[in-house]
Amino acid sequence: MAKVLVVGGAGYVGGHLTDRLTAAGHDVLVYDMLLYEDVYLKPVQFVYGDILDRERLLPYLQGSDVVVWLAALVGDGACALDEDLTVRINVDSVRWLCSVFGGRIVFTSTCSVYGAQDGWLNEASPLNPLSLYARTKLAAEDILAEHRDAVIFRLGTLYGLGDRFSRLRVDLVVNTLTVRATLSRRMSVFGGEQYRPLLHVRDVAEAVLLALGRGATGTFDLTGENVTILQVAEAVREQVPDAHIEVTDLPFQDSRNYRVSGDKARQELGFAPLLQMRDGIAEVKALVEEGRIRDLTASRFSNYAALRPYLREHQSPLGREVDLTHQLAHHRRRSMVSAPS
Repeated sequence: MAKVLVVGGAGYVGGHLTDRLTAAGHDVLVYDMLLYEDVYLKPVQFVYGDILDRERLLPYLQGSDVVVWLAALVGDGACALDEDLTVRINVDSVRWLCSVFGGRIVFTSTCSVYGAQDGWLNEASPLNPLSLYARTKLAAEDILAEHRDAVIFRLGTLYGLGDRFSRLRVDLVVNTLTVRATLSRRMSVFGGEQYRPLLHVRDVAEAVLLALGRGATGTFDLTGENVTILQVAEAVREQVPDAHIEVTDLPFQDSRNYRVSGDKARQELGFAPLLQMRDGIAEVKALVEEGRIRDLTASRFSNYAALRPYLREHQSPLGREVDLTHQLAHHRRRSMVSAPS
């Protein structure tokens, strides 16, 4: 059993991952700045901290056998808010990690590095990152390729519920369409023929456990079903039969289009997704219908919407000089002062 440090472990992927690592007998510590959360109630060892605060993070790295690095600014829109800060978090922090930590690193990248391509893709396919988010993840992959003991998972488009503590992301296509169909009985699809490789968020944890058990290194695509956006909407309508799908021919701002095989992870790691798109739709639909979230339109459920109010305030030069923790604290203080009584 290993001492596992999960950096960014309070987020969407980290929730179920910490449960599975703990259940497997690993000694788990979560290091996270609670960017989208106010509290961390999970009964797991926890340290509040920013990855840009390297003096604070270093002792926890030195006391760990394995680091699962989930910390990042995630999503095209969120990363575009402040390019300098995105590079510092998504690239520079990984370069520093490799310079100070010689143990095993498990890193989550994205299948977005493939961009827009026809046909089936795999780890040997050409790369075509179309956004700052994808470019920074690819840059981090290049850095980790020089590390002696690193495994990189390129995640498909995530969906579904993680654990009972972590927030639901409503800015992911399966979750978005399910929430809209359940609440308003309407779904808007732009274009619709774009392919996405989907992956349930809880299946990420299964791949990490396999990586720890087998000692594999290198890059692996993690995918489940490959479907078009329109097929996602049609799958949602199977569970919400009275929902209407509105399809428009307007140009879709996100031009990504890719199908990813995931065969390497299946063959070399024994990875087999346990959940399918219909499972994610059903659980998100039940969450909405049971009223377990008061306001699903709140900005905290979208990475871009949550970060936009304060990252835009600190573009340049302040965005390069003030760490993210201080920016967040500044924003929250302003919100408390301006909030109606």
